[in-house]
Amino acid sequence: MGRVIVMRVLRATFGVGLPEAKAVVGQVLAEAYWGTLPEMGYLARKLRGAGVDAVAARP
Repeated sequence: MGRVIVMRVLRATFGVGLPEAKAVVGQVLAEAYWGTLPEMGYLARKLRGAGVDAVAARP
């Protein structure tokens, strides 16, 4: 999974800047990023649409 692709999706989905996307991408790749199930499902769909294997799951 490419860091650049994940950062692009984060920036487009949440409207964050590059520094914010860089700060979050490590958490996403380590599967340590969390939120509500609908939020994570939405992000997972966007990532899958960009070619990244992503799943939203409850801890």
